[in-house]
Amino acid sequence: MVFAIKAAIVDPRARTFTFTAQKTMYGGKLIAEGDTIFIFSSENEGGQGLIARGIVTYAKSEPKKRGVARQTPRVSITVKRTALAKRPMGRSEVKHLTDWNDGQPGTELNFKFYRQATNKIVGVSDGTATFLAECV
Repeated sequence: MVFAIKAAIVDPRARTFTFTAQKTMYGGKLIAEGDTIFIFSSENEGGQGLIARGIVTYAKSEPKKRGVARQTPRVSITVKRTALAKRPMGRSEVKHLTDWNDGQPGTELNFKFYRQATNKIVGVSDGTATFLAECV
C-alpha cells in the first residue's frame, strides 16, 4: 500500500523526516516500515503541498488515551526521503476537483487532504500513487 502525509514541515529538503503521533484516516493506520509515502507540506502552516517521496523506516501505532470515547488512530513514523518534488501539487492544483466519484487522482487528494483540512496520514489508491510519482 502507498500512503501520503500532510503535516507541518520545518525543512522541506531534509533527508529524514520524523512525524510524531500523527492522525490517520482512509487506511493511514496501516502504514508500516518499508511503505512508500508522499510528503505534503501543509498549506495551512505555510507549506506548498507535495515536497517529496520517501520510504518509511519506522512506524509505531500510538496507544489510545484512557477515558476518551472517540479517538482518531495515531501513528509515529520516520521517513527517509528518496526524491524531491519536480512540479507543484497542492491545494490550488486540486481544489476545483469536487466530483467525489469521478475517480481522478486529484479528486482523491482533494477529498482526503483538503475537504477536511487537518494534517493526517492517508492511504492512496494505485492510480493516485502513479499520478504522484509523476510529480517527483
